[in-house]
Amino acid sequence: MHDISAHAVEHHAPPTSFIRKHVFSLDHKVIGKQYYALALVAALSGMLLSWFMRIHLGWTNAAIPGLQLLSKTGAPGGVITPEFYLQLMTMHGTIMVFFVLTTAPFAAFGNFFLPIQVGAEDMPFPRFNMMSFWVTFVAFLVLMSSFILGDGPTLGGWTQYAPLNSVGSVAGPGQGLGVVLWMVSIALFCVGQLLGALNFITTTLDLRVKGMSMMRLPLTAWAWFITSCMGLTAFAVLMPACILVILDHVAGTSFFVPSYSVINDQLQPHSGGSTLLWQHLFWFFGHPEVYIAIVPGIGIVSHVLITNMRKPMLSQRVLIYCMGALAVLSYMVYGHHMFVSGMNPISALAFSFPTLVITIPATIVVLIWTFSLYGSKLRINAASLFALGFISMFVSGGVSGFFLAQPSIDIMLHATYFVVGHFHMVMGVAAMFGIFSATYFWFPKMTGRMMNESLGRVHFWLSFAGAYCIFMPFHYLGMAGNIRRYSSFPDDFLQPLLPVHKWITVAALVTGAAQLIFVYNLIHSRFWGRPAPDNPWEATSLEWSTATPPPFDNFGGKHPVVYHDPYQYGVQSSVGDYVMQTSPEQVKTEHDEK
Repeated sequence: MHDISAHAVEHHAPPTSFIRKHVFSLDHKVIGKQYYALALVAALSGMLLSWFMRIHLGWTNAAIPGLQLLSKTGAPGGVITPEFYLQLMTMHGTIMVFFVLTTAPFAAFGNFFLPIQVGAEDMPFPRFNMMSFWVTFVAFLVLMSSFILGDGPTLGGWTQYAPLNSVGSVAGPGQGLGVVLWMVSIALFCVGQLLGALNFITTTLDLRVKGMSMMRLPLTAWAWFITSCMGLTAFAVLMPACILVILDHVAGTSFFVPSYSVINDQLQPHSGGSTLLWQHLFWFFGHPEVYIAIVPGIGIVSHVLITNMRKPMLSQRVLIYCMGALAVLSYMVYGHHMFVSGMNPISALAFSFPTLVITIPATIVVLIWTFSLYGSKLRINAASLFALGFISMFVSGGVSGFFLAQPSIDIMLHATYFVVGHFHMVMGVAAMFGIFSATYFWFPKMTGRMMNESLGRVHFWLSFAGAYCIFMPFHYLGMAGNIRRYSSFPDDFLQPLLPVHKWITVAALVTGAAQLIFVYNLIHSRFWGRPAPDNPWEATSLEWSTATPPPFDNFGGKHPVVYHDPYQYGVQSSVGDYVMQTSPEQVKTEHDEK
């Protein structure tokens, strides 16, 4: 038990100027909103780039009006060249993985709600917290600047494989300055995430109020804590890897370029580097990054479902242990991304086995959700619908992972759309559904207003159906041999697959347009939505025990005391079928009465 938030937080007075209140704010709640705004802009940017790619894949020679303004040479007359297609793909993947899937569920909601859920007044290092956002914001600007500087963005994909990431412009458009800007951006992003992770870990361990033991933390707080531990080690590996690539470009080093490399018929003046070194460094970060995106979603979905089921999960402890197991095992499976790198079969087996083992805690989580939902009287709203959609996407995308865990099968499917469909569903769409669920659930607390529930349901059904229409056919394309990263399909055996690509493109355009419903709902509700009560969902955790929106110090000068675990539902109390964590009222659950 801890009761040290009163003197552990670096106290800072309420802001008096506009700049300190809304721009360079030290308040974790404002910083959380800034992260959310950044993620929203990044998501819309990434979606727009994906539209350009999908239109080109469906109709290769179609001219997109104004696209030439985005590239000096990549889209003459608005028609995408193969090189510019790869640049769009690289930027889409980088923006979505780093600045959306990492930023929104972890940095945005975690910043806003973690201190409140543990009963703290703020993060322990508010200036570090402010720095973490602004460093991340600068990283985003650096990345986007590659569209207007040099010969455009890098075309090496979000994985930036060596040696093409280290030899300069001889490797193609954007492989000189574009790569340097990419590496600087991601290195800065790593700095921001490391600063944030330190704050999250310290907040969870040292700022819990009286009565708040670790096992009384909400599942969301546990998810953010576990994610912070993953980020602290994963981003600490990626950042020096990016610095080494920058040195290869500007300092004449050769960390990732082997001797006698010939690129575009030109012998490279390098010696002694290793292309596999980059893959090891990148994927040691890269696979934990999958769980950095998805573990916060697991916590959010559990939190939202429990509130709407009006009963606890079958085992909160097992859920916590499973999230921890996913975090630990995520570092042991990264080699399955390298089955096609010439890996020794014994090494491949060593990575294949834990890849299958990691499905066990994930399966346990899904089973706990499923059997907890069985027999419950689930309240249907936009938040609970997106939580259910998360489970569907997580399962549907995860099942295809069994195939990719086998080296012999992965070698055949690795370079195809099958892998693209797999990770878009299990990592991309699932994490996005977690973000949407959290938005509909916590928007009242963040803004003091309710979102439009009808628009939220329309948004869910269009997004849910659209996601399956887009990404399920990816698996079929992969099994048919459709190579990913191709910008067109001139080969005869690929021609019959063009109608599938056109279907996917139409589905992507419709599903993307459905997200504009969400943007409208978000902005309209922020200013003109119905005023929200302090606890609209009749929830029990600490964020619902304070005013809406929370005051500057979260609890209005009071220090809450915790008496219960965060999910006391299905009870008879003075306020209904639940008991707040801060209520000293002692009640018996249905289980106790039996």
